[in-house]
Amino acid sequence: MPELPEVETTKRGITPHLLNHTIQQIIIRQPKLRWMVPDILKTFHDVKVKGLSRRAKYLIIHTEKGDIVGHLGMSGSLRVVDKDLAPSKHDHVDFVLSNGKILRYNDPRRFGAWLWAEKAEDLSVFKNLGPEPLDESFSGDYLFKQSRRRKMPVKGFLMHNAVVVGVGNIYANETLFLCHIHPQLPANQLSLEECHTLAKTIKAVLEKSIQQGGTTLKDFQQPDGKPGYFAQELLIYGKKGQPCPKCTTPIENLVIGQRNSFFCPQCQKIPTESA
Repeated sequence: MPELPEVETTKRGITPHLLNHTIQQIIIRQPKLRWMVPDILKTFHDVKVKGLSRRAKYLIIHTEKGDIVGHLGMSGSLRVVDKDLAPSKHDHVDFVLSNGKILRYNDPRRFGAWLWAEKAEDLSVFKNLGPEPLDESFSGDYLFKQSRRRKMPVKGFLMHNAVVVGVGNIYANETLFLCHIHPQLPANQLSLEECHTLAKTIKAVLEKSIQQGGTTLKDFQQPDGKPGYFAQELLIYGKKGQPCPKCTTPIENLVIGQRNSFFCPQCQKIPTESA
């Protein structure tokens, strides 16, 4: 699934092709995605794009006719292609642009979404979301306050959108490893110092991944394949049985909240029973 850095990279990659250009029409080949694509998008003719932004893992295309909101789901991707390139089997939505390009949405599993609202923040998907992890409002003090009444494992706590948005499974694993915190530690057992370290490390891990993604922005213009996003330099995620990069102890994994969690039993302390 595309995570926050991949979505941010997507936004940056498509912005030069959309900003201040005109959407001549939107072609919807398959309206049955995660939710039905709203019919109003079919009425977009010669509509100017005023800006692009991101909230959590949602892309927002701000136009003079309202906000178009997209989510890439499990397998979705966007790329910029020439108008004369024929669509393939899973190319479900085309944004035909005035510059001779098409912003093309491909999604084999159809778990993504395209929505519309006069103002994106009015959509229900944006209700009750926590702060962006790269914003100043996301801090160690904030994490500590949020964690006091939560007994859930810290791994799930960091992935809870009401706490903070966009810290997906990969980056939660990497962050906890760098902070020497076991993924099963109850959130309410975090110390203030650990919360400051977590907030600082989450920002660093995400910013590094976004920087890595910046080197592949040209992929959004290549018609011969999906962007695929970027090769992530991961320390522990997906590396069960491999030596820990810090102490060489074999990496282990367990399932928390139906998601694989990878950790080093030597570097990351096993949580003790609550008092």
